[in-house]
Amino acid sequence: MNMTVSRSCLHGSVCVPGSKSHTIRAVLLAAMAEGTTVIHNPLPSLDGKSALAAAETFGARTSIDGNTWTVEGRGRDLAVPRNYLDCGNSGSVAYFATPMAALVDGYTFVTGDAQIRRRPIHETVLAINELGGFAAHSIPGSDSCPVVVHGVMKGGQAHFGGKLSQIISGFMMAAPLLEQDTELLIEDIRETPYLQITIDWMKRFGVELEHAEDFSSFQIRGKRFYRALETTIPSDWSAVAFPLIAGLITDSELVIDAVDFNDSQGDKAVVDHLIAMGADLTKDVEGHRLLVRGGRKLRSGLTIDMKNIPDALPALSVAAAYAEGDTTFTGLAHVRLKETDRVAVMKEELEKIGVTVEIGPDSMVVHGGCRMHAAQVESHDDHRVAMAMLVCGLGIDGETVINGAECAAVSFPSFFEVMEKAGAKFARG
Repeated sequence: MNMTVSRSCLHGSVCVPGSKSHTIRAVLLAAMAEGTTVIHNPLPSLDGKSALAAAETFGARTSIDGNTWTVEGRGRDLAVPRNYLDCGNSGSVAYFATPMAALVDGYTFVTGDAQIRRRPIHETVLAINELGGFAAHSIPGSDSCPVVVHGVMKGGQAHFGGKLSQIISGFMMAAPLLEQDTELLIEDIRETPYLQITIDWMKRFGVELEHAEDFSSFQIRGKRFYRALETTIPSDWSAVAFPLIAGLITDSELVIDAVDFNDSQGDKAVVDHLIAMGADLTKDVEGHRLLVRGGRKLRSGLTIDMKNIPDALPALSVAAAYAEGDTTFTGLAHVRLKETDRVAVMKEELEKIGVTVEIGPDSMVVHGGCRMHAAQVESHDDHRVAMAMLVCGLGIDGETVINGAECAAVSFPSFFEVMEKAGAKFARG
């Protein structure tokens, strides 16, 4: 689906859906828990549905009743899959569920869509073998899916480079169900807020672990079990960034509801980065609201370290394009390993509308404040790139066309409805 975007002003209240990161962790831990877990306000996106499908692949029973999901867990008795494990477009599902496959005494064939079959998963394969299981790429010389896995991992010590926290989180979640204790050693740790989210969810399900203060190592006792619970998924700060920036770059007044400033999600830092650019934002911590007033010219000159907030690059690079001055983003090597190489992709698409962008292996400089023009741009089948360019078009004269915009549903299935209700001028083509 192509979407045409015209200059708009936004108003009223916006509520973003539940967090993708929280939803996937809750579902897969529920599959490994003893008893029935009830999850309120999950993200009903394609990635969330992939997590449910993965849980079912290992024998959990799931059901959906409106805005509530129920997962009947298998505990330590995960089933050997009777079909291949299809992770869809979700890197988190692939990285979390592949170690789960090494908990069962049988073979699991792990794959996903074209993007998943390009994303590196070799560290997961190596770690499964280090911990006493078996894993191998089905294609010689590959470092991505498809992967064949056979359990049962025993425990011990595993080593990681640290660029992708999802890989580490997968072993953190699986390790308590192993017979022996496990130590995870990380060389160059990044994305630590996501590791904290994993720790928080494990604790909710009844399992605690020990870790170094800088998250460079984790010690996890074996022979544990997860306990089912009833829980509510908080709003997704990664999704909040898009209506937030849309409100700032247009002459708008917007309230973003149901946000938790105390949540572990790293992307809440986007608010502070925008305030540093001069954005007119008010945090209503007690009211769980964010008050957004657009029309004020953003100014930059900032250097923003993206090591712990990689998913925010597409949205923040749009804000940087509208801000007068240069914005330098650093710590981007792992951003190149997401659904797309988001560093190269955002350069490519922003330059189509007149923005000058320089990139290096681990950095990006956006020269902001130029006059942008409408153009036809690509989503690259990346949900965050699609939403970033849709938001970008709201502040440009003329009609900006985003090809393949439907992929926004991966993490924000109601994006178009929410934004149109607030006044965004979208036209489906």
